Amino acid sequence: MAIEAVLFDFSGTVFRLEESALRSVDLVDADGRAFDPHEVAEIMRRMTAPVEQFVEFDEEGQFAWERRDLDPELHRKAYVQVLRQSGVPDSAAVPLYEKLLDPYAWTPYPDTGEVFETLHAQGLKVGIVSNIAFDIRPAFASRGWDRYIGDFALSFEIGVMKPDPLIFRTALDRLGIQPENALMIGDSLEADGGAKALGCAFELVEALPTADRPDALLEVIRNLGS
Repeated sequence: MAIEAVLFDFSGTVFRLEESALRSVDLVDADGRAFDPHEVAEIMRRMTAPVEQFVEFDEEGQFAWERRDLDPELHRKAYVQVLRQSGVPDSAAVPLYEKLLDPYAWTPYPDTGEVFETLHAQGLKVGIVSNIAFDIRPAFASRGWDRYIGDFALSFEIGVMKPDPLIFRTALDRLGIQPENALMIGDSLEADGGAKALGCAFELVEALPTADRPDALLEVIRNLGS
């Protein structure tokens, strides 16, 4: 069947929270030692990985972690605990977490805008399907890309998380597209690949730093309109 709509994950797919976004946060450990670049990269990985759990929680923390993308309060509780267990003191954990919530702090991949424009020109519909606990729409609107997005299916608004098929179904129903006519693009086979249960096509991209992944999205969609 012909592809009529493309669904995109957000973090690690069309945008990425880069280490450079943390420059305004004084990242030092409890002894005042500044974190080195490798430690900062690991902290970022723990904050933005799609499904992996990197620390052990108490019962309350585990409950928050498993439901983190359904409720902003649980999201805060889970990730502040992740940061603390990663050696980030409270003085830095909270401002670092707040940076994660800032949609303007996220960097788009170099080809994101061109991909949206290309799909729009081809008459294909676009949706964003994200496990997330805050509103990412301003990241798109600030660049004028919101006009290309037919629907934002965000887990904390819908009440389900990927890979639950319901979140993909919700996006497709809003777009008026059947699953067999849709392609899902994301950086997690486990989470984003859940779209395959409905009959959607799926393409995996790597959540590399934006400078290291200039055209992966373009490669995926290059032949969709032909």
